[in-house]
Amino acid sequence: MKKILKTKLPELWQKIDADFDLFLPIEKNKTLNFSLWKEGEKVNLDRVRTNASPKHLVFPQTETYLKFKNENKKLSLEVVEAEGDEYVLFGVRPCDVKSFKLLDNIFLRDPVDTYYKVHRDRGIIISLGCSNPEDTCFCTSFGVEAASAPEGADIAAWDMGDSFLWKTQSEKGQKLMESVEEFFTDAHEKDLKTLEHEKDNIREKLKELPFSNIDLSKIKGTQQEIFDQEEIWNEFSEKCLACGTCSYLCPTCHCYDLCDYKGSNKGEKFRCWDSCMSSDFTLMAHGNPRTSQMQRLRQRFMHKLVYYPKNHEGVYSCVGCGRCADRCPVHIDIVKIIKKLGGEKNEL
Repeated sequence: MKKILKTKLPELWQKIDADFDLFLPIEKNKTLNFSLWKEGEKVNLDRVRTNASPKHLVFPQTETYLKFKNENKKLSLEVVEAEGDEYVLFGVRPCDVKSFKLLDNIFLRDPVDTYYKVHRDRGIIISLGCSNPEDTCFCTSFGVEAASAPEGADIAAWDMGDSFLWKTQSEKGQKLMESVEEFFTDAHEKDLKTLEHEKDNIREKLKELPFSNIDLSKIKGTQQEIFDQEEIWNEFSEKCLACGTCSYLCPTCHCYDLCDYKGSNKGEKFRCWDSCMSSDFTLMAHGNPRTSQMQRLRQRFMHKLVYYPKNHEGVYSCVGCGRCADRCPVHIDIVKIIKKLGGEKNEL
C-alpha cells in the first residue's frame, strides 16, 4: 500500500493530466459534479456525493452513432465511432463504483454495446472511501461496503487527514501507479492500523444514519403480487411530477431513446438518455403501453427491486447513493417505496 501527502495532489493531477483526461469532483456555484480538471478548478474531495453520478463517462447523455447525407439523390451513410481519450476518474465513492458493474450487466452482455465498451475500457477508476456519509446514504442496504476497497476500482484510496492511502487493484491501476510513483511513499504499519481504525469509524457512522434500518427481506410476494399492489403505487404516483430527476441523477438508470436529427440534406442518428417516468417513453406507432403515471412510476421501482434482481442473481438495481432521496422535489424515493412494500406505514 502507498501513501501520498495531500499537498502533493496538485502535482499528481498535473502529471496524470499530461497523459489522460482527468475527471475530479469539481465545485461550481456550490454544485459538485465530476468534470474535466484544469489547473485552478475548485476540487472538493470532502463532500461525499456529487450532484450527478459519473455514469456519463461510460454512457454519455447524447451520442451520435450514424451520420447520413442525401446528395444528388444518392444516400451515403457514415458510422461514427465512439469518441474520447483515455481518462482517469478520481474520487469515485464505493456506491458509484458498484453502479458501473450494474451497468456492465446491461451493456456488456450479448450483444455487447460496443460504444459503452469503448468508454468503459478507456477509463481508470480511483475510488475514495466515505469518511463522512450523508444522512440520505443507505448503501449498506444494497451490499456496498463504504469503508473497504470496492470491487471494480482500479485503485482504492482512503482519506487519512493529511494524506491518502492508495491500494492498486488491477493491471491498469498498477500501470498508472508506476507512472506517478515519485509522489508516493510506502505506507508503514502504523498507517495500516490507522486505516483499520478509520474503517471501523466509517462503519459505525453508517449504522447511525436515518436509513440504516432498511430491510429488503420484508418485501414479500411474487412479482405479480407486488405488481398488483395498486393502492401503494397510486399513493406515490399522485404526488409524482414526472420530472425525471430521479432517473437522470441515478447512477444505475440506463434507459435511452433513439432519435434522428435531419437538416436540409443531411442528418444524424443518435441516442440520448430517457426516463421510464416520461409519458413519451417507449412510445410506439400504436401508442404507449403505460398510459398512466401510476404505471410509469411502478415500472421504475419494479425494475429496481424486482425485474433486475430476477435477471441478475438477486442483485438489486440500486446502490443506495441517496440522490433520489436528496433531490426529488416531492420527496418520493426508493427508501419510502421499500418500507411501504414491506408493510410499514411511513408518511409521504
